[in-house]
Amino acid sequence: MRLPIITFGMALAFCAVHLFVGRLRWLDRTPRSRWLSFAGGVAVGYVFLHILPELGAHASTFEDATGLDAPLAEGLVYTLSLVGLALFYGLERALALSRGERMAREGRDRPHHPVFWLHIAASALLVALIAYLLNHREDPSAAGLALYFAAMVLHFVTADFGTRADHPEIYDARGRWVLAAATLGGWALGLLVELPELAIGCLFAFVGGGIVLLVLKEELPEDRKSFFLPFLGGALLYAALVLGETYLAAA
Repeated sequence: MRLPIITFGMALAFCAVHLFVGRLRWLDRTPRSRWLSFAGGVAVGYVFLHILPELGAHASTFEDATGLDAPLAEGLVYTLSLVGLALFYGLERALALSRGERMAREGRDRPHHPVFWLHIAASALLVALIAYLLNHREDPSAAGLALYFAAMVLHFVTADFGTRADHPEIYDARGRWVLAAATLGGWALGLLVELPELAIGCLFAFVGGGIVLLVLKEELPEDRKSFFLPFLGGALLYAALVLGETYLAAA
């Protein structure tokens, strides 16, 4: 477990992103801000250099806890990740359809309130687990925690910016407070409760798929008019930091 004061400071930084992303006016532009593309690149680097390897590591936990054969245990982990990706994809599609329906009927480019709140609830689950993992990560090093924190801060910037764009009125009035509360709740749960490795593996696999979907949906759509070079730079910089940290840890 990490020093609580350090992880608490990191959780507060996550909350600050949730609460104040609407004030980053310079991000709200077309074509897409280069900083958002850079942040997206870092988040994609996190997906490939942390999420996917950790999913593989959790496969051994599933194998030991359930007695399943290694290929079946690994398949189960990735199936849970696929379920998470499919769920968040379904939520994104529901938002898009709801916005289209309200635009056609009422001339308002906003999703229906229940659909948006369902999206907020799913996002709250994700941010709570991310905050929980501040106190329970497989990588015990300070450098590993710092890289995790940096990647998640930038991920929250892009994810919260996209969520707020769907319905800024609800997000600013109540949605951001729900996400901040979920963050602090997840951090506190990490101090008070140490879940079994199997439970952490299930949750991580599920939300790992959600993170993959959220990262890619913010960068890939053509109407985002994203910038490739900042995106590539963010991914390469994060990869260099991770590889450097791994090399120093092994030396």
